[in-house]
This record gives sequence, C-alpha cells and structure tokens, in this order.
Amino acid sequence: MEKILSGIEGLDELLDGGIPKGHSIAVIGKCGTGKTTFGLQFISQGLKNGEKGIVISLEEDLQSILSNSENFNWDLKKYYDDKKLLIIKLNPEDSKDTFLKVSSDLEQSIKSFGATRILFDSASLFTMLFDTEDEKRTNIFKLMSIFKKGGATTIYTSEADVNNPISSKDGLVEYVVDGVIVLEFLEKDNKKYSTIMRILKMRGTKHSRDIRLYEINSGTGIKILKSSPL
Repeated sequence: MEKILSGIEGLDELLDGGIPKGHSIAVIGKCGTGKTTFGLQFISQGLKNGEKGIVISLEEDLQSILSNSENFNWDLKKYYDDKKLLIIKLNPEDSKDTFLKVSSDLEQSIKSFGATRILFDSASLFTMLFDTEDEKRTNIFKLMSIFKKGGATTIYTSEADVNNPISSKDGLVEYVVDGVIVLEFLEKDNKKYSTIMRILKMRGTKHSRDIRLYEINSGTGIKILKSSPL
C-alpha cells in the first residue's frame, strides 16, 4: 500500500512509513490539543511535495487560516495565491439543505482541482447540523464517501467527548474512518501539564500503539518527542 508523509515529525515512523494514501483519518481531541494545527501541518506537507490541497472549514475563515499558518512558518498564502491550495469556508449557521447542496458539488471540485489532500474542520460541527442519530450517521458517511470518490487523503478533526477523551463528541466519526489519532492533555491534580498522542486504529498498515508525548512549537508545529513511550 502506498504511503504519504504526514508532515508531523515523529509520526510516520509510528505508522510504518506514513499514512496510507486515500485513507480517511479522524483526529480527535479537546479544545487546545492542536487538531487544526495537525490538519494544516498535513496539508502543508503535501504542498511542499508539489501536491494540491483543500481546506474546508466550519470554524475559521480564510484570513484566520492564512494568518495562523504564518506562526508555524507555513506559507499557505503563497500556495493559495498560486492556486495550489483551495480554502472553503462554510457557515454552520446556514441551513443544512444549503450545506448539503454545497457538499454534493465537492466531489467534482476535488477532481477538477486535483487535490490529493483535504482537511475537513470539523466533523463535530457538521454532525451538529442534524437532529437525529440516523441523520448524523447517514450524512457523515455520505460526506466521507464523496471525499473517497475524489481520491484524496482526508483529515477530519473532531471534538472529544467530555467524559471520554478517546471518543468523539457524538461517537460516530471514529466508526466510519480508516484511521483514528487521538490528542489528549495529560493531567495531574486537575492541571494540564503536557500533551499526548495515540494511534487508535489505522487500517491497512502496522502501527505503534504506544502513547507518545508531543509538543506544539510556534516555528514548526506539532512534534512527537523522542522520549520513551508512556
């Protein structure tokens, strides 16, 4: 199976060489663990490799994404101006019918643009548009099928459940993706003092099940520390 580099220092060796090409990956974590940073770092790696990328955001707008990327020395604006990067901002406030109409055009957009990497930020906000569990499950599966048909490798960010940090808020996305990576705070005496990463699943490849410390640096982004696994 062909692998692609994640862009996260230290992660590819835990994935036996990288993320399987064409896979869908959920990155689950609480607010502040670096989910969006993870996704943009993945997109940035592809751009450096000469690939095209798409960022679909329900949270940050275009200027916010471009501005924040400068903190990590990722010149996303250059790729955006050169039409190597497409950034789509979707409004969660819009009706779900409008949102689904936009979603139905995505497959053709991906193919025509030639994107090989996609960041969807976030799956949690997407499922919140729907009222019943059945609607949530049906539409998140439909969305992921669209991206699969487009042929891109996709990262979906998802907010963690309040009581279970290794599960998404609605408990859905992890069951319809090919891989799950969890970002957590390591807490002691109710204080968050470091961050840890674990790979819960990754179809089609061997992967480490160790829990690893990681840090987020302003200049480079997320980096898995070379210290012994927890």
